[in-house]
Amino acid sequence: MSQDMQHSQIEILFEDNHLLGIVKPVNVPTQEDASGDPDLVNLLKQDIKERYNKPGNVYVGLIHRLDRPVGGAMIFAKTSKAASRLSETVRSRHFRKFYAAVVHGKLPSSKGTMTNMLLKDPKTNTVTVVRPGTPGAKEAVLDYEVLGTSDHLSLVKVELHTGRSHQIRVQMSHAGCPLYGDQKYGNGLNKVGQQIALWSVLVGFPHPVSKEEVTLTSMPPSQHPWNLWNPQLLQSSFN
Repeated sequence: MSQDMQHSQIEILFEDNHLLGIVKPVNVPTQEDASGDPDLVNLLKQDIKERYNKPGNVYVGLIHRLDRPVGGAMIFAKTSKAASRLSETVRSRHFRKFYAAVVHGKLPSSKGTMTNMLLKDPKTNTVTVVRPGTPGAKEAVLDYEVLGTSDHLSLVKVELHTGRSHQIRVQMSHAGCPLYGDQKYGNGLNKVGQQIALWSVLVGFPHPVSKEEVTLTSMPPSQHPWNLWNPQLLQSSFN
């Protein structure tokens, strides 16, 4: 593994000729952005090139995204055919995405569905909940289940049915329960320097070639606020 990969501590969860599943480190951008910092797509290209001694360009296809401060399970395509088929899986909502989140306060019920219309402002890179019919707004749907509460915080399992920008962060904040550590959508409750408590725990999908179900899992780090709960609670909740 290359020095950059080692430096970023990128763990590989799954790999074959078509796919590469990894644990995204926190604070590494998924793709190139204005910061100019090393991004996952280019780090993975470099790693594949070195590990397999490949000449020329290496293909790494981005299938889904995680916000820069968010870590956890991600899948990338190693061929354009795999990328095309997986992207169709995402569009047809056969791509499963489960997250763990720690939010402030208590949600209105122990489990439920949130459906909102979201509008992104590209100038400020912020998303707001708007009324249905607002030009440019997109529907955002998620299911949630509260797994436990501790110290005015709630541990929540989230299944995303759509993949809108900042979706979980915005919808939880709109419900009155912003994510722990989220400066953008909960700055009244969070302190500068806190790491956002949102983690991609599971992604599942039919393999683009074999059609067999592939499931990748990654658990959040055992540090505050995740360590307020027994790690077995998360493990059992996502099995």
